[in-house]
Amino acid sequence: MSEVNQRSAQALGARWRGWADRLRLYCRLTRLDRPIGTLLLLWPTLTALWFAARGWPGGKLLAIFVAGTWLMRSAGCALNDVADRHFDAHVKRTAARVVATGQVSIIEALAVAAVLAAAAALTLLWLNPIARVTALAALAVTACYPFFKRFFALPQAVLGVAFSFGIPMAFAAVQGRLGAIAGWMLVANFFWVMAYDTEYAMVDRDDDVNLGLRSSAILFGRADVAMVAGCYAVYLAQIALLAWGEGVGAGFAAGWIVAAGCAVYHVMLIRRRQRDACFRAFLHNQWLGLAIFAGTVAGFA
Repeated sequence: MSEVNQRSAQALGARWRGWADRLRLYCRLTRLDRPIGTLLLLWPTLTALWFAARGWPGGKLLAIFVAGTWLMRSAGCALNDVADRHFDAHVKRTAARVVATGQVSIIEALAVAAVLAAAAALTLLWLNPIARVTALAALAVTACYPFFKRFFALPQAVLGVAFSFGIPMAFAAVQGRLGAIAGWMLVANFFWVMAYDTEYAMVDRDDDVNLGLRSSAILFGRADVAMVAGCYAVYLAQIALLAWGEGVGAGFAAGWIVAAGCAVYHVMLIRRRQRDACFRAFLHNQWLGLAIFAGTVAGFA
């Protein structure tokens, strides 16, 4: 190989490595390396799809909601990191986030969020008008959420609404309307989000106090463990009543029992309020959500 060709090959290799490095940073920005948030959003949405369709909702709707959930969650992570960039650097858990460290610029992060949100918007073309309006409402709540921790004592309540909006969207997409069961399922899911996001807030409690931020862990104080347990109990009781009212088969009971066991395990983990244990409890909620979804699939089957 000639010297010129060799330099060209080296330059091309360097360019490819640069692009690969940027892609890795964008993966961290959108949490592709940590899909827990997407799963916590996806399981109740898919559960609602099965409830609304009373079984298999069809491959088209399933693909739309899986893709839309992943795209919007990823876009939301990028927006959240821009909004929280001045706080993240001072919180142990978030200090290495790519916007806070300057590895990804604000403009880059916003561009990534815009591309992902636009791709998510394209999925709405295959949904009916009611589902599209519901999606816009979900987008508005999600965009506002990062700012509530600055002044609102219970920002987890806002996240509880944002992370439950996939439920009415699913019912609207399948049934073309929003019935009472969609509302009750949203309320049930709200309490589950309150439980696991309070566990998440318990990890950052000391840092949040120092930064003057608000959270349910700070508001609840020494009652935090009891409040988490209470939220789990409300969620599990309400989702069981909904399943019973809809005549879901015995398979749901098996999934529900596993989910209840997960909830008990989480409360045991957080009872001493240790950071690592609280974070493990939060992460483990993906299995609780999967258990309810799997039980729903089995019950309707």
